[in-house]
Amino acid sequence: MTDQQPSTANTPSDHEVPREHHVCPVWIGRLLVSPIRRLVENPTTIVGPLVQPGSTVIDVGCAMGFYSLDMARLVGPSGRVVCLDVQQEMLDGLVKRARRKRLNTVIETRRCSQESLGIDDLAGQADLVTAFHVVHETTYPRRFLRECAAALAPGGRLLVAEPRGHVSKSDFERTVTAAESAGLIRGETPAVWRSLGALLSKPPA
Repeated sequence: MTDQQPSTANTPSDHEVPREHHVCPVWIGRLLVSPIRRLVENPTTIVGPLVQPGSTVIDVGCAMGFYSLDMARLVGPSGRVVCLDVQQEMLDGLVKRARRKRLNTVIETRRCSQESLGIDDLAGQADLVTAFHVVHETTYPRRFLRECAAALAPGGRLLVAEPRGHVSKSDFERTVTAAESAGLIRGETPAVWRSLGALLSKPPA
């Protein structure tokens, strides 16, 4: 398992106006991995059909790994789950949980920044990118979505979910439109509890 510092090479290039961003407190991150949450939002049920053994997955805004660990089990020892978060404390918590579950050889952690995800080296490699309840927290959402799209392999998919009520339907549709502008195609989306969701795919080569 490695821990990479944020890339400073990439900065917004399309004059996107930065918006106020919010960061999930670490104490909430601890609550989000509660086993009780799995009763209404089971990661394996949601992402299981989207990955297979050997897949490469990028979990953006992973926090302490509510989805990350299940995806690591699904991709198996021949797969890879790259977990990104802006908070080192979140990543440290994920590392501890991964070690306890003996999934640390599958999971790689990277600290990203509000300016860039720092995943240029993963361009065209990901079978799945997940962004659960994170787009509304970003400073540059269009750039965020372009970086996610660029990381996808041909035929790869981006699963975006935003908290219903906290994010309005109109704001969520703007997020989907931005993802489509990055070259992705919207498809049928798995249900995520109390969330607005969209599954978008990169056209095959």
